[in-house]
Amino acid sequence: MTTAEERIEELRQQLRYHGYRYHVLDEPEISDTQYDVLLRELVKLEEENPLLITPDSPTQRVGGPVGDLFAPVQHRRPLFSLDNVEAAKELDAWELRMIRQLGRPPDGYSCELKIDGLAVVITYENGLLTRGATRGDGTTGEDITANLRTIKSVPLRLIGQAPALLEVRGEVYMPFAAFEELNRRQTEAGLRIFANPRNAAAGSVRQKDPGITATRDLGVWVYQVGLLEGGPTIKRHSEQMEYLNGLGLRVNPASAAVKDLDGVKANIERAEKARHDREYQTDGVVVKVDSLSDQGELGYTSHAPRWAVAFKFPAEEQVTRLNNIQINIGRTGAATPFAVLEPVFVGGAKVSFATLHNEDELRRKDVRIGDQVIVRRAGDVIPEVVGPVVSVRTGDEQEWAMPATCPFCGNPIVRPSGEKVARCTGGYTCPSRIREWLFHFASRGGLDIEGLGYKTIDLLLKENLIRDPADIFLLKPEQLLGYEGWGEVSVNKLMKGIDGARHRPVARLLMALGIRHVGGTVARVLARNYRSLPRLMDAAEEDIAGQEGVGPVIAASVHEWSIDPDNRALVDKLGAAGVSLEDEMPEETHASDLLQGVTVVVTGTLNSMSREQAEAAVVERGGKATSGVSKKTSFLVAGESPGTSKVTKAEELNIPILDEAAFVEMLDKGLS
Repeated sequence: MTTAEERIEELRQQLRYHGYRYHVLDEPEISDTQYDVLLRELVKLEEENPLLITPDSPTQRVGGPVGDLFAPVQHRRPLFSLDNVEAAKELDAWELRMIRQLGRPPDGYSCELKIDGLAVVITYENGLLTRGATRGDGTTGEDITANLRTIKSVPLRLIGQAPALLEVRGEVYMPFAAFEELNRRQTEAGLRIFANPRNAAAGSVRQKDPGITATRDLGVWVYQVGLLEGGPTIKRHSEQMEYLNGLGLRVNPASAAVKDLDGVKANIERAEKARHDREYQTDGVVVKVDSLSDQGELGYTSHAPRWAVAFKFPAEEQVTRLNNIQINIGRTGAATPFAVLEPVFVGGAKVSFATLHNEDELRRKDVRIGDQVIVRRAGDVIPEVVGPVVSVRTGDEQEWAMPATCPFCGNPIVRPSGEKVARCTGGYTCPSRIREWLFHFASRGGLDIEGLGYKTIDLLLKENLIRDPADIFLLKPEQLLGYEGWGEVSVNKLMKGIDGARHRPVARLLMALGIRHVGGTVARVLARNYRSLPRLMDAAEEDIAGQEGVGPVIAASVHEWSIDPDNRALVDKLGAAGVSLEDEMPEETHASDLLQGVTVVVTGTLNSMSREQAEAAVVERGGKATSGVSKKTSFLVAGESPGTSKVTKAEELNIPILDEAAFVEMLDKGLS
């Protein structure tokens, strides 16, 4: 039986090893959550056995070891780690400890997004950037001054009345778009790809050649004053951040000062809800006591400030084994590889399968059967394999190749020249393709038939009750009654959903039919201009291509679909089953001309309506709603946590940016 002393030493060795891979090599083998689990176990064992605590224990360290690529830098003041909490009750316990020490609740809190990047220390003397360093072990870091100077959001000279000496702490990060572009370039050059934006940021900053760092689209958020000499007397952390912002340093606009712990909890809830709307990776909220006087009175433990904690969001990345790679045939015949995983909890759910996107992506990431892989699940997004943990390969892993024939129907799988996706050639004789097509047809993106999900579709296909979308509208209640789980109430509910779907606008029917390249915007354009599905199917390809926003590729796809005899027969069958094939007026017929000639882009989260409802409201008033900012954009509507690239582009093009209140007023009164 393992003794406490043996387990403590085992945990220390594991944590040292994984800390080295994370901080020095930028090649972690386990997720942050798995590291935290090991660390928590060690902390608990050491608390129970205080005589076993040693000075070199990872619990006594505030950072990782320093690498040997750069000259060492001794920090003027040590950088401490933060204690982590993961639940509201842990926040309550944290505040209670401070109340016992202060004799009262702290005087306010500051909430800041926890950015998943590389911690740095930047020093300014008389307003000039003189040194930049990594955090290192908290006492000694690495000199990366030349590399930090290449990051555009790091000012080389402060603006305004600069202090004699200013040391700030910040986080260097890489936006998602830059991360994808970097990995694309790495792939083309035959170089290793990065598993996540954090590793990419760390690897980009720790380059011997600053010219390489300069080619990476990095940013920095400043979050703390380390040292201030010759500056104003400031009493609150939030005021310090305002001061730094005024000097030209980049402070995250999502930061907020709140009065009490209820405000902290509300801020955390908003931040977690918006985490996937941001263009950079966040994994929690750092909560600090706002009063600097209270911070001083609370002080530090051996490794962390008592006045700050990091509230961690549920982990979105974990490491597990990839047991197999299989393919799925989608509604367009696309053969998509997916990973069969050793089940793991990630993003708050148990994950056994994850997407690998396509054959090229799989090869770009060099994912092999038997690999330990990093799995990511962000909110409701389909889980994906980020990449392999190459350092733990045994040599038994197997490379994968796309099968020559479809596992569902036996027909050849081919990859047309110039396309990224291989496809099953079995058409709608392929049972997997039919299943996915029917699910798409009934989904919210299609005709939105409540109660017609995969489970019901599988039953209907198994019992030969449907073979194509038109058969859905020919179903009779007595055909379902008697099957397990299908009583009168559930059958009537499905029939009601089917009846309601008969009279959806033509644009929704176009979306449901799954024509390649026809998304929501194109479907609305075609429905507005042709008003009738048969009329669209009889249109010449040149005529379709002439519609604004359509173009030759989409027109060719629509025309090819329209002249297929099977598709024409399906549309006739839908009409005979009572499905509306013509709008009395275009779906986009607007209630007024208030926004005639206005083009709007919506970004971020609105409180009074969804993004789709906002776009529909614009169209109803005669305007246009597009997804990308361009010279033709009239207004950008920015809700909470807007896309920074869209805001930046709008500012560059001098396009007016409206908040939600101004947008609602414009919907009500127009441009007057």
